[in-house]
Amino acid sequence: MHHARSSICALLLAVLPTGAPALAARAADLAAPADLHDGLAVGSPAAAGLEAAALAGLPAALAGAAYPHTTSVLVVHDGKLVYEGYFGAGGRDVLNDTRSATKAITSLAAGVAIHAGSISSPHAHAFAYLGALRPFRNDTPDKEAIAIEDLLTMSSALDCNDDVDDSPGNEDRMHEQQNWTRWAVDLPTLPGYARDASGLGPWRYCTANAFLLGQILQRATRTPVDRYIERTLLTPLGISRWEWPYSPIHETMTGGGLRLRSRDLAKIAWMLVDEGRWHGRTIVPPAWIDAALTIRRKAYADQGYGYFFWERSYPSDCGALTAWYMAGNGGNAILLLRALRTAVVVTRTAYNTRGMHQQTAALLQEHVLPALPCTSAASRLRPIGGRQFPQP
Repeated sequence: MHHARSSICALLLAVLPTGAPALAARAADLAAPADLHDGLAVGSPAAAGLEAAALAGLPAALAGAAYPHTTSVLVVHDGKLVYEGYFGAGGRDVLNDTRSATKAITSLAAGVAIHAGSISSPHAHAFAYLGALRPFRNDTPDKEAIAIEDLLTMSSALDCNDDVDDSPGNEDRMHEQQNWTRWAVDLPTLPGYARDASGLGPWRYCTANAFLLGQILQRATRTPVDRYIERTLLTPLGISRWEWPYSPIHETMTGGGLRLRSRDLAKIAWMLVDEGRWHGRTIVPPAWIDAALTIRRKAYADQGYGYFFWERSYPSDCGALTAWYMAGNGGNAILLLRALRTAVVVTRTAYNTRGMHQQTAALLQEHVLPALPCTSAASRLRPIGGRQFPQP
């Protein structure tokens, strides 16, 4: 099928009149990104088997109004950065505020902590790690039964929904507080909360879940959670610049807002596609990655949810492509296409605008996914999934 796309692309380039020769030249000349010796190998799109013409057309597509405030697009395929483009206010050294996309980093830190034994399992009672804050207001059996997994899957008993303005746990209410942890542990529980046959409750998007998990990690590891994530995840990937958001009393915000450069987001994404490895070293246990990238809840009609990761399907010339991704306000998306051994980073700053996520999906579907080969030699050698994370 990829060869068919090559023939079609070549035919279109041959017959299109105005601008076609220039587009063909740009595609042929699309060079490998700069080798910064930062741990990311580089290669040209053509050498990696990608349709260079699709990527060569990105600057023109982003110059229009269809995908406003897009600041970067990066593609990693089979371990090499093969496309790196910056647009508008973007740049190689910009620390991107991808908002909730970095909730997923909190999930990865939880997996590392569980593997190390700092937290007993995903089924451990979350509030057992917060005992120093007792007594809790609105304490109920449902609150005491909240497990780590409930936080990770946005299905905890806390009466918290960021999509509902008057929800007691709406994130905007947290930002009005001085002490975010005290506010979060004191939240009421959802009236009529009930678990289904999977053992989980109803899905509601709640940033307080991710923030509380960060506070649990801090207490379980006896390390400030920002330092723990830097030591176990960022530094081992060769990431040297970041910017954390904090509460007024300096509680680390682990529900989003960690600012990172686009190439560093690409490192994280590729590490996940490569089963938790980075230059031969395991950063995140592969079994935790499988667990995190398993649909636990149906979030919306076309989206599943794992452990702070989203899932959806994209139509493509290769058929339906299943992608797991980190998503954030503004249209930010970091895609993991494990079957194709590909990671894609899209950063945008279209915050709080209608259709921002749909615009990013269209950008990917129309201008990035058509560049990808339908198979990867490496992916045929490595089965995905099937590993079990240790349970109690």
